Amino acid sequence: MPVNSNNITPHLTLDFIRQPLSLLQRELAVGNFTCKQAVEFFLKRIEEQKHLNAFLEVFADEALEKATALDKKIKSGNAGKLHGLVVGIKDNICYKGHKASAASKILKNFTSLYNATAVERILAEDAIIIGRLNCDEFGMGSSNENSAYGAVLNYLDNTKVAGGSSGGSAAAVQAGLCHAALGSDTGGSVRMPASFCGIVGMKPTYGRISRHGLIAYASSFDQIGTLTNSVEDAALLLEVMAGADNYDSTASKNENLSFYSAIPLVSDSPLLWRGGGGEASISEKKYSIAFIKQTLEHPGLDPEIKSRTESILDRLKQEGYEIAEVELPLLEYIVPAYYIMTTAEASSNLSRYDGVRYGHRSALATDVESLYKKSRSEGFGKEVQRRIMLGTFVLSAGYQDAYYTQAQRVRRMLKEATETIFSRYDFILLPTTPCTAFTLGEKTKNPVEMYLADIYTVQANLAGIPSISLPLGKHTNGMPFGVQVMAGRFEEQKMMGFARELTQGMTGW
Repeated sequence: MPVNSNNITPHLTLDFIRQPLSLLQRELAVGNFTCKQAVEFFLKRIEEQKHLNAFLEVFADEALEKATALDKKIKSGNAGKLHGLVVGIKDNICYKGHKASAASKILKNFTSLYNATAVERILAEDAIIIGRLNCDEFGMGSSNENSAYGAVLNYLDNTKVAGGSSGGSAAAVQAGLCHAALGSDTGGSVRMPASFCGIVGMKPTYGRISRHGLIAYASSFDQIGTLTNSVEDAALLLEVMAGADNYDSTASKNENLSFYSAIPLVSDSPLLWRGGGGEASISEKKYSIAFIKQTLEHPGLDPEIKSRTESILDRLKQEGYEIAEVELPLLEYIVPAYYIMTTAEASSNLSRYDGVRYGHRSALATDVESLYKKSRSEGFGKEVQRRIMLGTFVLSAGYQDAYYTQAQRVRRMLKEATETIFSRYDFILLPTTPCTAFTLGEKTKNPVEMYLADIYTVQANLAGIPSISLPLGKHTNGMPFGVQVMAGRFEEQKMMGFARELTQGMTGW
């Protein structure tokens, strides 16, 4: 619906809405703006930036109605933890009564009959969902160029990709089209676009957030994650969404869910102090931090990203942190093992889309066999077809032991090697991506080159550990890039605290 721009308070600006939710809620409390005005602001921004192709559908009337009701709840003093937060959700996360297509023709016009657990929990805390966001088809891609509905553009440079597969989620937060967004991360699909778009992207421990209602790509890797402008908001969303779920047996029953409460608010943080020269300094609590030698020596790593990562490590060392170089000889096997295993799981998960029960059904089918073949050939894009075929091959008789079983062994060895590092060190610090956002079409002709872009992110998914990408770098080409912090399993609380220190102490340095 059209937005009356006269109703949008001058108080709402792009810089203002990028502040952490805690500060926005203070302004809401004193009446400097309303939830309805915030939604109107975002709807106006979405219309102005629709060329980015971030949103596949906008829930304008519904969002305004929810905002109006929420303004009344705020006045009565019984609003939820997320009141005032306007959220977009990736198109592979189910929202009852709304379409969920995973950006694929095979699920065109499919309407969900239930809420994903993550969606149920943010709605219960009064988040406003403003629309569903574009992504690579079924989460398969690193650039958001594999969507059936077109590529997502980078807000800072429209000739560049936004990253994938949660490209619509990242671009929406980057461009100020919503406060925060939910994405999914199978091998870096939250962290890579966060790096390319200069925002915070967080993937929790596998099982920390229920996968119920997340359309599956590779079930033993998939995790719902967040894309935000601040670590504080990522921690708050995680605190709301995390926890056991009767609908997902892989969801952890771990009760350590105090992520946000462990991070002080921006205005009263004791984590930072000011040195004599006025520069921000990292807190007095000192962690031990490892960096993997092979990641910084990789020939595909951009020299400026390498230099920035090294300078952050040097700064931390100067502040008294223990910095140690460790080796991970398995690095060259990580990407092949990841793609063998995820394509095998995708082959199994996507077999349900057959044109019989729901989704696309070919009008050219003449018998049962042609119904399957034509419906799937017409409904799935080329990249999804490629991965289904690869996954079917590695699971086939005579090849399963040579490929899939070997990949499982690599995964076990990597998990053990990662756990060994965390038995000695608190965090691993490394680049999020080997390069900044690349030009649209630059890597689409060579799938292997595109796959190698995941080299620094897939370790967290293979090992099932939490990881967060922080916008700590800016290239001379004008594009941002992220630095990644990984922590041990279920160590999100510690990771979030350290991540906030880094964003506050390193930004602008």
